[in-house]
Amino acid sequence: MLGRAAGWGALGSGPSDSSRVALTFDDGPSRRTPELLEILAQHDARATFFVTAPAYVAHPELLQMLLDSRHQVEAHGRWHRQALLLTPWQEWAQIGWHPRAGQAGALLYRPPYGGHSPLTRPLAWLAGRQIALWDVEGRDWTDADAPTLAQQTLVHLRPGSVVLLHDGPAVTPELLGLVLKGLKARGLQAVTLAELPMRRIGLRQGLKRVWASYGG
Repeated sequence: MLGRAAGWGALGSGPSDSSRVALTFDDGPSRRTPELLEILAQHDARATFFVTAPAYVAHPELLQMLLDSRHQVEAHGRWHRQALLLTPWQEWAQIGWHPRAGQAGALLYRPPYGGHSPLTRPLAWLAGRQIALWDVEGRDWTDADAPTLAQQTLVHLRPGSVVLLHDGPAVTPELLGLVLKGLKARGLQAVTLAELPMRRIGLRQGLKRVWASYGG
């Protein structure tokens, strides 16, 4: 709970006094990746894509498209499996895989489902990875329609927010377009996590995250 809900020590939202927010997409690349990139380009927006090894194997050309774009590409794991279901050596392999391994710059890792085991943080430190979480969920895995999801997302979004979306659901492209229109109306710009930038989650912010998750 402390790892996922509170997130103490992980990277969370950015400065609240800026005009920037970060849109992030988990689980790709997928056949919807080109459509998402097109919508982002139409709005002159940048985003961060957390990709998985199985999706990369299935769509290597789409991963290359992401790597060649102006968007940020980070790791979502060798497998899309909850950390508590992995053996210690499997979690080491899970965290150690990265599509940009060997390149300069900080490498981020977003655990699938945000899940942690007791070893997640130590293994990430040993692997030279920084754990990146979020503070607003687009909930595009639910059955709600895009206008409903966009309204819910924009209600919770603040300057500096990191929004969790997914590369794959049918509703996400329409949702993305509506969220980007909402950001423009509020004078907010969608940027990558590196441009945000993210900040470490402290005690106060962690308690707020726990309350949002479990307290209503």
